[in-house]
Amino acid sequence: MKRAYLSRRGLLITALSCAAASLAATAALAETALERIKAQGYIRIGFANEAPFGFATPDGKLSGEAPEVAKAVLARIGITEVDGVLTEFGSLIPGLKAGRFDIIAAGMFINPRRCEEIAFSEPSYGIGQAFLVPAGNPKGLNDYASIAANPDARLAVMSGAVEADYARSAGVPEGQLVVLPDQSSLLAAVQAGRADAAALTALSIADMAAKGEGVESTRPFGEVAGVSVKGHGGFGFRKDDTDLYEAFNGELTAFLGSPEHVALVEPFGFGADYLPNKTMAELCAGQ
Repeated sequence: MKRAYLSRRGLLITALSCAAASLAATAALAETALERIKAQGYIRIGFANEAPFGFATPDGKLSGEAPEVAKAVLARIGITEVDGVLTEFGSLIPGLKAGRFDIIAAGMFINPRRCEEIAFSEPSYGIGQAFLVPAGNPKGLNDYASIAANPDARLAVMSGAVEADYARSAGVPEGQLVVLPDQSSLLAAVQAGRADAAALTALSIADMAAKGEGVESTRPFGEVAGVSVKGHGGFGFRKDDTDLYEAFNGELTAFLGSPEHVALVEPFGFGADYLPNKTMAELCAGQ
């Protein structure tokens, strides 16, 4: 019987090859998120096409408060190319965790439930709520309590967004909620009479009212059932991407409130009056 064998030289080559493969695999595993992004030369960020927080312009450019702030901060850490990944709002956190993109830049409110799943930056703004209603506001709807008090009123909310929770806390029954996937669906529902009001942040509602026919915005409000609902939005990261998170958050903190920051976000309706007054730690703790 012939015996298969390797020479000493063959054994050495095989051993060296295995060691090299092992080292390469270890190096790949050890590569951090920031190192990977810098090596590939670009970063993907998830957004939900909700003006003025994040949206695609008619010519396909990524814009809005969150993407523009993200681009300015990323440039400070040496990342100048940004690819936007359009995602339904309710799929942003699952998409981030699944690796479809590396940052959520959609003006997402920071709250304890979301903080359990992802890491948030410091907030980049603070803002209250408003309703989009038909012109003249025929049912007199001006806050969540007015929806709860009128069993015939239907309120449109966006899937995965915080407004559904606000409505429930104010006593609005599930049967009065119309859950829709995006901002354009909310506008269409109010225009078509399928909903008597739509709830979003005051800036989003103002933008929808300005662009939509036959609708208007209610006055902004900041409390629901006696509790402040002034939302503070930030940027979301995977919890394991600590180097990317720390680099971004450090530059973001230095950037917020600067003349450059205020000038950048004013065209989207933000500015000095919308600077945050709470920290990420407070918001994650539910304070």
